[in-house]
Amino acid sequence: MVIRKSARELALMREAGKIVALTQARLEEIIKPGVTTAELDALAYETVTKLRATPSFLGYRGFPASLCVSINEELVHGIPGRRVLEEGDIVSMDFGAICQGYHGDAAITVGVGKISKRAQELIDTTRGALEASIAQARKGRHLGDISWAIQSYAESRGFSVVRQYVGHGIGRDMHEDPQIPNHGQPGRGILLKPGMTFALEPMLNVGTYQTRVMDDNWTVVTEDDELSAHFEHTIAVTDGEPEILTRL
Repeated sequence: MVIRKSARELALMREAGKIVALTQARLEEIIKPGVTTAELDALAYETVTKLRATPSFLGYRGFPASLCVSINEELVHGIPGRRVLEEGDIVSMDFGAICQGYHGDAAITVGVGKISKRAQELIDTTRGALEASIAQARKGRHLGDISWAIQSYAESRGFSVVRQYVGHGIGRDMHEDPQIPNHGQPGRGILLKPGMTFALEPMLNVGTYQTRVMDDNWTVVTEDDELSAHFEHTIAVTDGEPEILTRL
């Protein structure tokens, strides 16, 4: 069942989304060669707690950190630690916050110093795919319209779309129904109605869409070790334009 949110619930989700956006803005400010992924995680925890919220990911199903940090061929769920960022890396940072019982969830991918042309194209296309999907999150359209927007945007630009990991409903729980694949057919799936809230999150790869999980049982990498990028926003369907809850 898809949960439609009340005006009060949406207000709380806006607060959670603002905290996520502020945290990500701070993280972007310190990205440079020499920074460790543990330092990124520490900053995320410090920021969210100062804003009187709770990290969504810390302890979730045993995840040991507040921030998922995934580098280069790592797709999602990278665990922060001693790894040092290097010139030319691309870094995906996925972060969630809980405010008075409601979640916000978003992800960004950024370059470290000067990156390759192909890496920049991947980042730009993944961001564009997210924007294309948000544009379809309107009353009267279908879930498949969102999925197809991501797939068509990405594949027309020569990138593959990950199948194994998906977007999702969000609210009082971080993962609610429905699942939102990043590929699909337009006009299919549930009818979108005001009050529905989703975390849309395209994940695109330079090479194959296939992935595998590393020995830590968390970090997901591309099967061919080619680059991957990830963008995400929490959004609400309204009577008009979609509302992005995790954008300042």
